[in-house]
Amino acid sequence: MLEVICWVSLFGAIYSYFLYPLVLLVMPKKRLQTEPDKPLPFVTLIITAHNEQKRIQSKLENTLAIDYPEELREILVASDGSTDATNTIVESFHDRGIKLVHVQERKGKENAQLAAIQAARGELIVFSDVATQIPPEALRNLVNVFTDPRVGAISSEDRFITEDGKVAGEGAYVKYEMWLRKLESQVHSLVGLSGSFFAARKDVCENWDISVPSDFNTALNCVTKGYIAVSAPDVLGYYPNLKDDSKEYQRKLRTVIRGMAAVVKKPVVLNPFGLGFFALEVFSHKIMRWLVPWFMLALLISSLLVFQHHVFYMLLLAGQIGFYLVAALGYILPSLRNNTLFKLPFFFFQVNFAIADAGLRFLMGKRITMWEPSKR
Repeated sequence: MLEVICWVSLFGAIYSYFLYPLVLLVMPKKRLQTEPDKPLPFVTLIITAHNEQKRIQSKLENTLAIDYPEELREILVASDGSTDATNTIVESFHDRGIKLVHVQERKGKENAQLAAIQAARGELIVFSDVATQIPPEALRNLVNVFTDPRVGAISSEDRFITEDGKVAGEGAYVKYEMWLRKLESQVHSLVGLSGSFFAARKDVCENWDISVPSDFNTALNCVTKGYIAVSAPDVLGYYPNLKDDSKEYQRKLRTVIRGMAAVVKKPVVLNPFGLGFFALEVFSHKIMRWLVPWFMLALLISSLLVFQHHVFYMLLLAGQIGFYLVAALGYILPSLRNNTLFKLPFFFFQVNFAIADAGLRFLMGKRITMWEPSKR
């Protein structure tokens, strides 16, 4: 029985990160059928902000610099109960075509987005956060992907910039996530978009549930309406690295707790009879990943109890002990994290510790109902 637990735990620990991508790799891939010469549609850009007086002007200037005909786009700033000078700064851009949608009672990011959606005139809606800088060509690239009638939503790819304005080298985890997102996009549909920069058709935004993260809800709406959500490698969103590791940990906690709440609120996402392969994607990418820390714990305990039964279990236990020792050294000596040998185990352990922490908080009733943009 202990050996069965050991094998099940090993499978659970590696499935989401390793076996699921292998399944996607061997599956047939689809090709998008775009029409570059198709007339440009009218687009609404929605920027969500809460007390962003320090960064909003730079964001608005960046948005105005996007290469797209002025007569075919509108820019709306959805202010989520801002109490600083954010609204005043936005209103100063009124003569340049930027409109303020002020939601007086702060109810969160999705509620502010909903207010802007209701005011939007575009057939395509582009969402972005204040911290995200969008390159000039991004909007035209987005629109080109939407010429495939199957596409209901598009996710950007994330890029980080350093304090001196240079593009930071992508970490292994970010590279992995972008690669996995690309596989899901090629095989079927994304289970989640980049929340800081994504786009959707207007009809995909009709069922806008303010209690569910917009990036996840949009992906679900696509599938239920017969569309697909895809990633676009030539649509990039640039935003600063978090300066404080503790803030990155808190961001991860918020993300996981909100994700868990979304699945509980929308259990239909796990119904393969209704949503087909999308349900398997959600189970593999979300549910199984949230269970990884518990599979890791069960694997360690069961390995300790059966390591004398076979040399395989001895090696399995030794590998785990070595992994946790290296991760611990990365925690104790931050300078070691510059070395990939220490950085990867430390980061993997940190991510899964945050997932376990979030899971426990969620079970104890913790919910994230208010959006708080990360200070970068």
